[in-house]
Amino acid sequence: MLQVSYIRDNREKVLERLAVKNFKQSELVDEVIQLDNDRRQTQNRLDGVSAEANSAAKQIGELMRTGKKDEAEAIKTKTGAWKEEIRALGDKLAVVEDELQQKLLLLPNLPHVSVPKGITPEDNEVVLEHGSKPNLPANALPHWELAVKYKLIDFELGVKITGAGFPVYIGKGAKLQRALIAYFLDEAEKAGFAEVIPPLVVNEASGFGTTQLPDKEGQMYYINEDKLYLIPTAEVPVTNLYRDVILKADDLPVKNCAYTQCFRREAGSYGAHVRGLNRLHQFDKVEIVQVAHPDNSYDVLEQMSAHVQGLLQKLQLPYRVLRLCGGDMSFSSALTYDMETWSAAQQRWLEVSSVSNFETFQSNRLKLRFRNAEGKMQLAHTLNGSALALPRIVATLLENNQTGRGIKIPEVLVPYTKFEWIE
Repeated sequence: MLQVSYIRDNREKVLERLAVKNFKQSELVDEVIQLDNDRRQTQNRLDGVSAEANSAAKQIGELMRTGKKDEAEAIKTKTGAWKEEIRALGDKLAVVEDELQQKLLLLPNLPHVSVPKGITPEDNEVVLEHGSKPNLPANALPHWELAVKYKLIDFELGVKITGAGFPVYIGKGAKLQRALIAYFLDEAEKAGFAEVIPPLVVNEASGFGTTQLPDKEGQMYYINEDKLYLIPTAEVPVTNLYRDVILKADDLPVKNCAYTQCFRREAGSYGAHVRGLNRLHQFDKVEIVQVAHPDNSYDVLEQMSAHVQGLLQKLQLPYRVLRLCGGDMSFSSALTYDMETWSAAQQRWLEVSSVSNFETFQSNRLKLRFRNAEGKMQLAHTLNGSALALPRIVATLLENNQTGRGIKIPEVLVPYTKFEWIE
């Protein structure tokens, strides 16, 4: 959530940056500023009347103690009007503050100055491309056919048990999943991320803190009886570890990683591009999260991007890095890098990670602060990234490494899988 003081002091800059995100409700900026003026005026008047009433109460007490009852009674006649005005001003302040809050929730985060203008994914900027695309024989199979051929994943059994988008991993497919999870967690630990195992369900306050609520509830699975949500990513519970927390500047950056299963309704997703593992309702992911000092959060973002790229390089997967344009960014991100691997059998790029800096947008909702060098409270910056999401990694590993003998396991995974080939 944007800070009102920043909007008020930087109106033109806010409008300029929102335009990069193709935000069409620019009138909200002026509405927020006007509501903030109303709030401050009402608060000032309330403080003034309250001060008068408090002063009068002390004056009445002093007059009564000195026997000046008539003068005290004269002042008392005014207190009823003050009380009524205080009550009315309090009611008005509550209404204005609520309306201001609702308007603020409609404003997305401001994109970083490096974010390119654009509307669609085609406008994203290719930052770099790494590795050579494998040349597969004409009879190469997509991963969903390889999964069936080598008895790795049973999609139909998942449909029977739950529904489409809930695959059952079996045999070496299950071991490959477990190997990737362990490998990603070990690499995160080497990079200084402390592992946590968070809950897979969160309350409304947690969803609000990381901006999944109030506008994205349709994409999350909801447990009605308990008013809880299944997590769409470990970002939600891990970042909320620090909700209402005051850190010390020396504590920063705070680095956590977590493996969780993730649940997304993916409402409206259909078509050939969502076959197999390309888009699921339940999937495994290792997430990295950092709470950083505002002065170096963009250095931290580059480090997180390098960490994800390092994983892809060690898995020997060709990939590219995209800087998302304003129109393709999430509501809450200030800058996002997408990492995509090349699917040789499908002949297209598949997104396997997003690494984002949210600056103070989440921490303002979370009330996540730290004491700076001067001892003053300051909002921290929050960042997260997939390191990595498994479904499309598995898809590209299977497709790109298929041979006449079978599927070759990347060398770094063999100590985890305990086998070199799927055949």
